[in-house]
Amino acid sequence: MQSAATGDQWLVSRDGRTGLVTVSLSGSDADRKEAALRLVPKARAAAPGMRVHASGVSWATAEIDRQGAADLLRAELWAAPLIMLLLLLTYGSWAAAALPLVVAVLAVVCCAPLLGLLAHVTDVSAFAVNAAAAIGFGLSIDFTLFVLARYREEHAKGMPRARALDVALATSGRCVFCSALVISSCLVAVAAVPVPLLRALALAGVAVTLLAALAALTVLPAALTLLGDRVDGADPLRGLRRAPIGGASRFWRELARRVTARPAAAGLGALAVLVVMAWPAGGLRFGAIDERTLPAGASAAAAAAEVRERFEVPPERVQVVVLERPDANLEEYTAAVARLPHVGAVRVVPTARVGEYGYAGHKRLPTVVLVAAAVGPDTAEGARLVDALRETPAPGSVLVSGRAAQITDTNEAVRGALPWVAVAMCSSLLAALTAFTRSAMAPLKALAVAVVSLGASLGLIVWTFQQGHGAGALGDFTVTGSLDASMLLFTLAVAFGLSIDYEVFLLGRIREEFDGGLDNRTAVVEGISRTGRLMTSAAVALAISTAAMTTSHVSILKLIGAGIASAAILDALLVRGILIPAVMTLLGPANWWKPVHAGRRRRGRHFATSDRRAVFRSGT
Repeated sequence: MQSAATGDQWLVSRDGRTGLVTVSLSGSDADRKEAALRLVPKARAAAPGMRVHASGVSWATAEIDRQGAADLLRAELWAAPLIMLLLLLTYGSWAAAALPLVVAVLAVVCCAPLLGLLAHVTDVSAFAVNAAAAIGFGLSIDFTLFVLARYREEHAKGMPRARALDVALATSGRCVFCSALVISSCLVAVAAVPVPLLRALALAGVAVTLLAALAALTVLPAALTLLGDRVDGADPLRGLRRAPIGGASRFWRELARRVTARPAAAGLGALAVLVVMAWPAGGLRFGAIDERTLPAGASAAAAAAEVRERFEVPPERVQVVVLERPDANLEEYTAAVARLPHVGAVRVVPTARVGEYGYAGHKRLPTVVLVAAAVGPDTAEGARLVDALRETPAPGSVLVSGRAAQITDTNEAVRGALPWVAVAMCSSLLAALTAFTRSAMAPLKALAVAVVSLGASLGLIVWTFQQGHGAGALGDFTVTGSLDASMLLFTLAVAFGLSIDYEVFLLGRIREEFDGGLDNRTAVVEGISRTGRLMTSAAVALAISTAAMTTSHVSILKLIGAGIASAAILDALLVRGILIPAVMTLLGPANWWKPVHAGRRRRGRHFATSDRRAVFRSGT
């Protein structure tokens, strides 16, 4: 054992019965994970008479990939029958209910080789592939439902099937295209953050989003054309249905009428609820993925817990300080470091001279100083210690490494990129919605509402996964008091995109009603009544697909699943059902305002609204 060879007491347990062998792995995250998978079995085989347990981030990542893949497969297997039942209740036909699932499975299957090609360009972890597949499954169902619902609605009005399909693609299909564009743009912006796992997640999300939209706009129309009248087969749940397929929802129409009758009170009430839900987000703390993501009984988690309990200085608490040009002031420097808060011990690693290895001269190699911290690497105190080590006057330049430094640098990279990511996401959103709605006000309103909704989703995540409230309902997982920055940012980007997804569909339908000659309030009520049931069904289907991830034994999968599912339900019910109609009623015709060239107004020329029906003259 290394402890016996070196006599280093940091590598010997308190009772002297267990030794610790530390191994540093080089390369990318994927390289280190593959090296760990090869190394650990060889280490166990090399010591047949001893108990050998492995821990560390690379080994934990390998276990997370294995556990996550098995958990996601099991979760989707039980989620599929529930989604099928929901769709059967919504559409009343086995064929119509099966189509969204068929499209979703096809999109996910086609995504695998695409991500395989992407892996030749950049690191794409198995975890990223599995998480993206689960999200893509839900998005495919969402996109398919938008087109299928409009097709069924138009046909129910007596329109021939071919014409109904054309109308569905021209309206809902346009919404699907815009939604996929916005979600992909958000994820591309996230991919710019210099964190390998986050980049892999974002790129995988872009691939599966585009494939989901492509399948909904190509495979679904082909299937509907081939099925013809068979898409409307026998309805086994006809007796439970209160409204005909394709008709407006009486519940959503009545709710919209009540909200638009008192928009200020309804809007303020919904906003107050969202603000209360967002309140815990003020205590957000960033951390990082480690073995605590796994259940306590997993080998990596159990080994790490044993190291923390039995060893005086766990390796995760050791800060590695490299002095590139040390001199005679080394003792003064180590003494200064030892006086820093939360420093338990300081050691200097002996170094050799370059000349001893046959090189000319006797220039001293960099000196390595090991600093044992008394606090965890993912704590605020650990981050402050890293900063203090970098700021302490030293003989020559200083480099600080170790688990705490890695977490600190990753979080700083995320924080530094967040403003640019936010600007890119907002810019892409405003550009897409401006082109889609042909309005200057509607995109600004959509952005403001999306930010409020996102804040509420973040508050729920912090309240549950960082603070541990209600954790028992999601199964046992370790509450660390912090959230991994990469997983959180990815989850919020998807939630933001979903918020715009429902916004695009609702705005598109309200705009159709307004362009058809209805006044603003009536158009809002009619749009809500026509889309409320569909958005609820789509949100519930997506929530079932992603909430299935909460059954995983990996806590970061629980976070992604619960975060996206709660965001979808919250957005479809509270935001689209109450806040949006209230705000649009208060704005009135300003919803559809867009700047008109001043020269045209001065010349008194006629100009038309976007529906090209109402014509106004300057001065009237």
